[in-house]
Amino acid sequence: MARPLAAVLLLSICALVGAVTTADAAGPDGQVTWAFHVTLAPRWLDPGETESAITPFKILYAVHDALVKPMPAGLNTPSLAESWSISPDGATYEFVLRQNARFHTGDPVTADDVKFSFERYRGGAAKLLKDKVREVQVVDARRVRFVLKEPWPDFMTFYGTTATGAGWIVPKKYIEKVGDEGFKKLPIGAGPYKFVSSTPGVEIVLEAFEGYWRKAPSVKRLVFKSVPDETTRAAGLKRGEFDVVYFLTGPVAEDVRRTQGLKLTAVRSNAVFFLDFTEQWDPKSPWRDRRVRLAASLALDRKTINEAEQLGFAGITGNIVPRHMEFALAIDPHPYDPKRAKQLLLDAGYPNGFDGGDLTPNPPYFSMAEAVSNYLGAIGIRTRVRTMERAAFLSTWGEKKLRGIVMGVQGAGGNAATRIEGLATRDGRYAYGVLPEVEDLFQRQAREVDRKKREEMLHQIQRILHDRVIFAPIWENGFIRGVGPRVEEAALTLIPAHPYSAPYEDVRLKSR
Repeated sequence: MARPLAAVLLLSICALVGAVTTADAAGPDGQVTWAFHVTLAPRWLDPGETESAITPFKILYAVHDALVKPMPAGLNTPSLAESWSISPDGATYEFVLRQNARFHTGDPVTADDVKFSFERYRGGAAKLLKDKVREVQVVDARRVRFVLKEPWPDFMTFYGTTATGAGWIVPKKYIEKVGDEGFKKLPIGAGPYKFVSSTPGVEIVLEAFEGYWRKAPSVKRLVFKSVPDETTRAAGLKRGEFDVVYFLTGPVAEDVRRTQGLKLTAVRSNAVFFLDFTEQWDPKSPWRDRRVRLAASLALDRKTINEAEQLGFAGITGNIVPRHMEFALAIDPHPYDPKRAKQLLLDAGYPNGFDGGDLTPNPPYFSMAEAVSNYLGAIGIRTRVRTMERAAFLSTWGEKKLRGIVMGVQGAGGNAATRIEGLATRDGRYAYGVLPEVEDLFQRQAREVDRKKREEMLHQIQRILHDRVIFAPIWENGFIRGVGPRVEEAALTLIPAHPYSAPYEDVRLKSR
């Protein structure tokens, strides 16, 4: 009797241990739904078309992966590459790929994929990168070498941060088979989540990729929804329809903050809002006159707008480069001085003001644009707020087709050089004109290996842009997000200055 009883007990214990082990090893579970403040563009599923903006990375961090990218561990964190080395002369960078890095098909990420991804990249700063790189050499399946034409201290800043999408890797064989359009419809990546479905402009559904090299995601399914209306996003958060919502302002944000069970969180991101006077390069335009541009900047009550729109979370600034970035120069904003602004317009020959044309804001910051337009109108500069959706705005701005004033924002990572490149250099994606002295300084600093000398030149560029009032910076964005009660970790504060959830594999739901 003892032996059968012992056997039964042993079997029972084994069954119990087996059940516990199975439970412990259970895969991802549950669903988290995000309400985005912008319309979801199909091109954001393709790293090769990444604009000089932070917007696409809210999707890229889920579906794709980079050799090196900003992570909780730092700005340049090894990802698909387990390591990299730099030659003594600073002109060659060699990356060693992880042995267990795989695409969603199960195929390994290879050096051929890295070379292919760089060569097909056509997004922000593509010309600069390709002008600097002599060749990409495939050493073997797991080693790839970038040979520069000359030492370039900012290679890893442009290649290994969110300054561009050039370092995000796509599968060569798959894209050669289905083409670029086929890839957008059914993207294959190497990130923590696999593509399931997409309704263009409306919704993207993703599912956990348990073979992700860093860790298996905790959440089974991610749903990204486009919900342009702020009150609808907030209402959906209260009802439990959405778990994380982006971009809340003013009274709506206050209401979420007061609602029990909901969490309001803000981040001082890499994004700087500014007025871009696109017609200042036209000799016949009123905006050509520095006094007019200065008047527009003096007309803005930045502090009042900040309190009304962002609950005071934004950081008022006089520079297009955020203070926390490497090589940034701290510049105070122009003071709110409407009396002086009117005098400057009088001195410039516009005693009754003038028609300033369209004021086109980065979507969906429309209420902020209305406030800016009202302040400009108070000194006599009459503008009309023109609204667009985010993807169309970024395309049109980058194609240099917007006129009047652009209320722009640059939120990509990097340093002062990456920010200046996109806005104020000859090949900058959003640069409508260039000051020759700025272009000269930019090219010189790019070749300079002495860090202190580089910093001096980049500071000089920032002083010139401020003194000439090429832009009217408003603030460093205080991006406000709302989180529902089901979420344990929304991954909204893990990567410094990153406004969106990332890394997605760290997102967790509360245990039931």
